[in-house]
Amino acid sequence: MTRITKYFLTFILLTGSIIAYGQAADTVLTLQQCLDIAIKNNLQVRQSDRNAQSAGIDLRQSKENLLPNVSGLKGPLGCLNQARYGIAWGALGAAMDCYDTALRYAKERKQFNKPIAAFQLQQKKLAEMITEITKGQLLVWRLGMLKNENRATPAQISMGKRNSVETAIHIAREARQILGGMGITGEYPIMRHMMNLESVITYEGTHDIHLLITGMDITGEEAFK
Repeated sequence: MTRITKYFLTFILLTGSIIAYGQAADTVLTLQQCLDIAIKNNLQVRQSDRNAQSAGIDLRQSKENLLPNVSGLKGPLGCLNQARYGIAWGALGAAMDCYDTALRYAKERKQFNKPIAAFQLQQKKLAEMITEITKGQLLVWRLGMLKNENRATPAQISMGKRNSVETAIHIAREARQILGGMGITGEYPIMRHMMNLESVITYEGTHDIHLLITGMDITGEEAFK
């Protein structure tokens, strides 16, 4: 049996699955207990019905549930590379939804007898949003091409994840401003995306750590400690 000292609950409410790694021990936790731990006091999971976090718990699993042909950190780190690539696209999807919501709202909401989309400041926000989204899409599209050729490096994937999440959280905040007070209500998806993205900044590698990964990649010098 295996003692799990760290676990990843990614989209667990949708899939009911856990990716975990650890060492031999004898403590048992059920899937429901994992769910209870994951949801308790977690604002993000309450808003988006999905969760990705890590914690020190014990989860007993038999050998047939272990990742095959994997030893040490190679397995979980390989999963992280795939997850980070998915997040790079997913964060831009959230950004696109925030942009689309803000654009539609700006066209419909009238102030001083004309849509607020006709005002310079709102157009500036919208123009910058779609520009940053397009730049992010080009980056992860190129990353996908490299993955198809088995040439994408962990550092490149790291850059894609960091850039997409940073872009998305900024766009969500700008979109919230365009909607004004309506932006913080449940009638629109922006606050849900913002709460989700705040956690995405941290999981699958924090924003700062990804900066250091890029720094090490370009300088050859490790600055993690």
